[in-house]
Amino acid sequence: MALRVPQSAGPQLFKEGYKNLQGLEEVILRNIQATKEMSEITRTSFGPNGRNKMVVNHLEKLFVTNDAATIIRELEVVHPAAKLLVLASQQQEAEAGDGTNYVVILASELLQRAEPLLRMGLHPSEIARGYELAMGEALEQLEQLGVDTVQGWHSQEELLKAVRTAIGAKQYGQEEVLGRLVAEAVEAAMPEKDQTRFNVDNVRVVKIMGGGLSQSRVVHGMVLPQAPETARRRAQFAKVAVFACPIDVGQTETKGTVLLHSAGEMLDYTRGEEAQMEQAVRELADAGVGVVICGAGVGDLAIHYLNRHDIVAVRCPSKFELRRLSRVVGANPLARLGVPTPEEMGYCDELRTDEIGGDRVTIIRQWSTAELEASGRADERPAFADRIRRSPLVTVVLRGATVNALDDAERAVDDGVNVIKSLTKDPRLVPGACAAEMELSRRVLERAEQTPGIHQHAIKAFAQALQVFARTLGDNVGVDSTALVAKLIAAHHSNAQGDELVGPTIGIDVSCEHEPRVLDAQKAGILDPLAVKQWAIRYATQAALTVLQVDQIVMAKTAGGPKLPKQQGHWDDQD
Repeated sequence: MALRVPQSAGPQLFKEGYKNLQGLEEVILRNIQATKEMSEITRTSFGPNGRNKMVVNHLEKLFVTNDAATIIRELEVVHPAAKLLVLASQQQEAEAGDGTNYVVILASELLQRAEPLLRMGLHPSEIARGYELAMGEALEQLEQLGVDTVQGWHSQEELLKAVRTAIGAKQYGQEEVLGRLVAEAVEAAMPEKDQTRFNVDNVRVVKIMGGGLSQSRVVHGMVLPQAPETARRRAQFAKVAVFACPIDVGQTETKGTVLLHSAGEMLDYTRGEEAQMEQAVRELADAGVGVVICGAGVGDLAIHYLNRHDIVAVRCPSKFELRRLSRVVGANPLARLGVPTPEEMGYCDELRTDEIGGDRVTIIRQWSTAELEASGRADERPAFADRIRRSPLVTVVLRGATVNALDDAERAVDDGVNVIKSLTKDPRLVPGACAAEMELSRRVLERAEQTPGIHQHAIKAFAQALQVFARTLGDNVGVDSTALVAKLIAAHHSNAQGDELVGPTIGIDVSCEHEPRVLDAQKAGILDPLAVKQWAIRYATQAALTVLQVDQIVMAKTAGGPKLPKQQGHWDDQD
């Protein structure tokens, strides 16, 4: 017999202050209401015409975006049922890189469709079993909806047809500009043989204020948004030493007092430190090092001796960027100042300083074989450079007028790169513009008609829940969503021939202004990765089932003393 917590849980079972909720009204319906409110926040940001949200987080940082992953991450959701949807959405982001809003909308809709069934008297376990059967049918039918595949990983046109829809959902009207940037960057960073080993970290983004999005470009190599510390700004075919420590005179942990009696003693006081720094830099120069990359500060004395020995010094304050830079040049970051061994030393074909929009940037890159042969300087590359394993890193330099516009463009680029990463595992594409969801809804509904017993009600609810995306897109476009869904249902259920738009690839035309229109998503080139929808349906259904099968909530008393009164005004205000 299963253990059941009694209704009147008193001090004999729990500490004083515990709160116990159970039953249909107190638990299940309240959880469904919480997930509905969570979905209402992100639903209006779904699709190309999605509206922006203005979120101010606990650090008072402002976000203006329609990216659901960013909205969900910055919102501090405390309700446990809504938190489950947030966790499922975050897992979708980690697995597929796109479809975070898809998970929240579908999971919430499944729970809302379950509410009338619960009021009719169906047990949550019966609804959960029906949803599991419907999910299996939907995933099985989704496999049959593939209309295209990505065939060439080094063809920009093939990559563009895969990322155009993902970017268009974030930056409608700019999908061609950003799509070509992503396709060019991924083509350069894609491994020659095993595409499944493609690393999304090899495509990074640098945002530079000014100009417009059309002035963005792809740079083969690493772009650092600052100029070198030394007077020399250019190096070619140079050995590289990477230090995670500061290049400066060592500081003691304790303070001391020195008494100087004469001017001679004062001159001699710092001479030892100068000699030590000069010796360290001279040893680097004798080892043939032409570029020094530092993860911390570079002291004035060090800059003086680096200039004297004609060595370029670049500062990279971010430890994550330092790791990327180490992969580009094939070096190991050193924790102490000294000459690196041949195994620890890196190499770069070119380091140069460029000016983009009035800002000076440092570009570190490796030349391709074609560039090396065209330059006629192949004999200048040292022999040890071929033994160093370097990473093909590419940087997308984004230009924009505001910080929020640049941040949104960066999120769109990240989504495009992550979509291609998921396509390297499963290159199949399905029709977008809600065509795949409406066709799945029709096929799951047919399965429900053939299913005997009580489970057919839940399967029908699942099929109807898949229509939420068409209604949401219609609402966000500003047309009558009921008429739009009716048109789509008619197009997917009809067997007519001729010029009429019918069939499993019919989706929504988001460019319509006054009346709802449909189009052939396959012919329009609106395609979504099959793997993204697979994971989204799976995560959304599992999250809904988890919430649905909760029958009791037991909450402990909050730890700590009484809550402090809320501060008036800004915490940093001074009288």
